[in-house]
Amino acid sequence: MKSKKLSRYAVLAAVLFFVGTLFPYAYAAADNSLKQLRTFVDVLEFVKENYVETTDTDKLISGAIKGVVNELDDFSQYLDPKDYKDLKNDTRGDFGGLGMRLQMVDGFVTVMTPMPGTPAFKAGVMPGDRILFVDDKDLAGMRLDDAVELMRGPVGSKVKITISRKGEKDAYKNLPDFHFKRERIVPEVVYHRMLPNKVGYLYMVDFSGHSTEEVKKALADLRKQGMQSLVLDLRFNPGGLLTGAVDISKLFLGPDEMIVYTQGRKPEYYQEFKTSAKPEYPDVPMAVLVNQGSASASEIVSGALQDNKRAFVVGQRTFGKASVQQVLPLSGGAGLRLTIAKYYTPSGRLIQRDYRDKSKADEGGILPDVEIIVPADEEAKVFMQYNNIVHTPGQKAPVVEFKEKDPVLDKAVEILTGKITLEDAKAQSQKEAAARKAAKDGKNNKAAAQTEAEN
Repeated sequence: MKSKKLSRYAVLAAVLFFVGTLFPYAYAAADNSLKQLRTFVDVLEFVKENYVETTDTDKLISGAIKGVVNELDDFSQYLDPKDYKDLKNDTRGDFGGLGMRLQMVDGFVTVMTPMPGTPAFKAGVMPGDRILFVDDKDLAGMRLDDAVELMRGPVGSKVKITISRKGEKDAYKNLPDFHFKRERIVPEVVYHRMLPNKVGYLYMVDFSGHSTEEVKKALADLRKQGMQSLVLDLRFNPGGLLTGAVDISKLFLGPDEMIVYTQGRKPEYYQEFKTSAKPEYPDVPMAVLVNQGSASASEIVSGALQDNKRAFVVGQRTFGKASVQQVLPLSGGAGLRLTIAKYYTPSGRLIQRDYRDKSKADEGGILPDVEIIVPADEEAKVFMQYNNIVHTPGQKAPVVEFKEKDPVLDKAVEILTGKITLEDAKAQSQKEAAARKAAKDGKNNKAAAQTEAEN
């Protein structure tokens, strides 16, 4: 009996130590939380003594800690010693994979962008697809990092993926299994070309380590060709490095202008990112294209250019992913990745969207000046034209043909070339948005009336 009591208090002491170490302010509320902690210890002890199979106490406590952190948001994460070690040693820029940029959406591992020229792209994986199984392993409830790790592997190895795709009436339907052979993924990050009327076009795949350098080269080439205005296409761009977003913004914004700032509960988490010198392209008229696949660094750039009146934004509301994580070492070799702050545009708009609260679906992200809603399948066709944009060392870049209708790009070009004023385009956009809302409200009211009648 005495040993059991000692064990019980040892566990309680360990839990209190963890809470106090991890959350410095927890001690102030220790009296209020003591009952809940005792309940936790009671449950742990009862499970250990009575569960039908022998349990590992360390695993149970680790699982409890993960539950605490997972309750916070989709980006905070408790890292066991193996995961923390992998994170510290993860310097892989090239890897054996399938070529998909992923995000957790509504609890599902979701494809944000299949990288051009990769196995996923060639097989017809589309933005918005949900990945349900990897080699028959169910991804339900799995952390995004763990799901990604299942898809990576040695170059040449094979993997089976089960995908669900949105169809009519927003219903998802499972597709036949995809069978892939992993390849070395080294995607190009920038593609540019000159459109009619001297409109330069620059498409960014992501914000990786060398994206700023590639963007500068592309802009210099467009300038040589006589560029008079510019379209910066950030659709399906899931983001990347904050430094990349800041450096790209500095190319276009004047001195001492705000790009983005972070804010958390603690004053020390407030940080401003501003321009410092004269930009290389201060006057070229600009449009930025975004959609629901534009996230993170893409939202920082589009928000900065929009708020500073440097460019107008066309497309759909962006994804809404802009939070700051800090990685802290814990005892025993474990670690904690914790959200400590969020990003805000220069005018104070919160970029991060709360995907766990469905009532806030119209909050967060960057709302375009001119909103154009394009069906997902049509938008995917536009993107799939870039199927040859992939880095192949020593080979000449292939010629890419653009045949699909692109209403978002077309509208941006119309405004830049003066065929329609920005004010008229905004008015038309607002009118169409109001019509969509009225139709949606009418549909919801009809459904509610029908439900009430049935009851």
